[in-house]
Amino acid sequence: MKKTVKVVGAIIENENKEILCALRSTSMSQPNHWEFPGGKVEKKESVKEALEREIREELGCIIEFQSIFRDDVHEYDDIIVNLITAKCRIVSCQPNPVEHSKLIWLKRENLNSLRWAPADVNAVLKLVSEMANE
Repeated sequence: MKKTVKVVGAIIENENKEILCALRSTSMSQPNHWEFPGGKVEKKESVKEALEREIREELGCIIEFQSIFRDDVHEYDDIIVNLITAKCRIVSCQPNPVEHSKLIWLKRENLNSLRWAPADVNAVLKLVSEMANE
């Protein structure tokens, strides 16, 4: 039986309505795929606490959790990932890629131009469709 891992991803939008996208490094699983920054939820940690901790560790930033965006499950060959994405905003500092190869800000209509980690695809599709409905 495959192990299920609960992870969080931050959907961070800037004042220009661009979304922060993070490129997974070659030392990570799903290398060279884009994702929403975040990571594993630790025992007894809420989604909000996990996101705030992960973004502090991965990007060196303080964020404010706003709301859950999606709760998806994706089955990889060796693991099942329960990815909970949430909308957040940066409270202080500029994001710095501590663990990722690269960070970029993209308009919603351009999100589909990237090669996303499979677990993140449903959140990307919802973000793009929201833009089409605005």
